[in-house]
Amino acid sequence: MAIGVPPKNTQRSKKIPVTVSYEGKVPESEVLFCEFLPFGKISSVNGSGNNYLLMGDNKDALLFMLNNGAKGKVRLIYIDPPFATESNFVSRDQEHAYSDSLCGGEYVEFLRERLILMRELLSADGSIYLHLDGNMAFTMKLIMDEIFGVNNCRAFITRKKCSTKNYTKNTYGNISDYIMFYSKSGQYVWNRPYAPWEIDKMIEQYPCIDDKTGRRYKKVPVHAPGVRNGETGKEWRGKMPPQGKHWQYTPQKLDELDAAGEIYWSPTGNPRRMVFCDPSKGIPVQDIWLDYRDSINQSQKTTGYPTEKNFDMLKLIVNASSNPGDLVMDCFAGSGTTLGAAYELGRKWIGVDCGIESLKAILKRFTSGLEVYGDYVTPSTAVQITFDLHDKCPFEIWGTDERKAEILELLQKFNPNQK
Repeated sequence: MAIGVPPKNTQRSKKIPVTVSYEGKVPESEVLFCEFLPFGKISSVNGSGNNYLLMGDNKDALLFMLNNGAKGKVRLIYIDPPFATESNFVSRDQEHAYSDSLCGGEYVEFLRERLILMRELLSADGSIYLHLDGNMAFTMKLIMDEIFGVNNCRAFITRKKCSTKNYTKNTYGNISDYIMFYSKSGQYVWNRPYAPWEIDKMIEQYPCIDDKTGRRYKKVPVHAPGVRNGETGKEWRGKMPPQGKHWQYTPQKLDELDAAGEIYWSPTGNPRRMVFCDPSKGIPVQDIWLDYRDSINQSQKTTGYPTEKNFDMLKLIVNASSNPGDLVMDCFAGSGTTLGAAYELGRKWIGVDCGIESLKAILKRFTSGLEVYGDYVTPSTAVQITFDLHDKCPFEIWGTDERKAEILELLQKFNPNQK
């Protein structure tokens, strides 16, 4: 693996920013100060609480929140917007859920305006995750760089979204999508996630065993590329760093590591750092996710909403980029997977969606329970399975006046003990 060496000349040329230009791109000032429809409380579900579901256009909802005390209050945003597929999506019951009809510059501007508003809602130490597929992910990466800053891109994650495909239309099987992780600033909430160790992987990664403690370890160099004129470039134990390199630590720190039994001396007298395995932590999660596919078998529990995302994946994201008691938002709420993960992990949530099928799915998630995925060909006879929460999540439904009658009609049919 090639390792870059920092240039000796510390004066670097100014970076030329990359911007995206297209017809209809609105200045940020116009996005932030345009008119919007107000929202009002329509109903409470499962009692009162600090969770809110806003039903209506999410641009109106974001502007409403910005102008009603929510600016800088959201710790984490995850969104799974339409993917510019130019398709219509239906629920398990074949009810129209939403149309993914926008494409090109129209799609970019639709999402860009909302991302600008989301940035304003984020706290200074907040983060946002944008989930897209290959249709628009790379275009929107440039837009995210514009809005949040290229230096605040923390990860570009590749996820395996489904099982291997045999029919590939004379190309490679399309089994991946992408999640962009950005922070609002250089200081952000981060709780490093770990995956459990597999014994074979542990042996492969940490092949050595310490005779004194029996702990597994691996040997890594104690030098790094680049010449240094300070302490790390000086002699240590009669040895200089290899040509063109420097010690990773000062001689004093190297003495401390050696005294602690963390330096391995080869038979030829070359030092290496002993890095011990901590099996209680596991393996730090990397930026390729293979274990978070969406619904893949008939025994999984879902709401039946199309494009419903993997619940464990959302729990990982919520855990990593927020703390208990923080506010988590998903303004393309869909089936409410983000909201369910936030609630289970002790966070408050705000969900936004405009579709009545989304409202049905979220009510099902938090009141009557999920159903097994089942068979789309054979009518389902599965008994509903209660979502695994300690109690039913209380939340308020807010909406614009034009949606009030439609929402109340559904609530009467669904009867989730509304008030």
